[in-house]
Amino acid sequence: MRCNILVPLVLAALAGPAPAQPIGENPPTKTIQCIDVGGQSVPPVCRVPASRLDPREDICTCPIGGQRVEASVCAKGQTPPPEGKALNIARRTAARDGSLVGDTVAGKPICVAPRNPR
Repeated sequence: MRCNILVPLVLAALAGPAPAQPIGENPPTKTIQCIDVGGQSVPPVCRVPASRLDPREDICTCPIGGQRVEASVCAKGQTPPPEGKALNIARRTAARDGSLVGDTVAGKPICVAPRNPR
């Protein structure tokens, strides 16, 4: 009986939440987005360092709902595609594999504006 209780607890502790961004990247090139079933973006909740200089995120979750997917951070001079029906459809279909990295909408890459620590 005791073994039946301990095994799920050990597995849950080992699984834990995945980091939002690779540790060695500064500035980060990837972040987490929460995508609703219709393709709309739901705001994620991220734990971030208490530094105005460090733009990295430690852990991001989707407590309001939506699928947790990895997305590219927009490069310098690049802007995210405008919100709308076309972007929602593209995100909905692209998020099926758990990542929006490398996906495009109307020839423009799907990316997220970098976090502004101010």
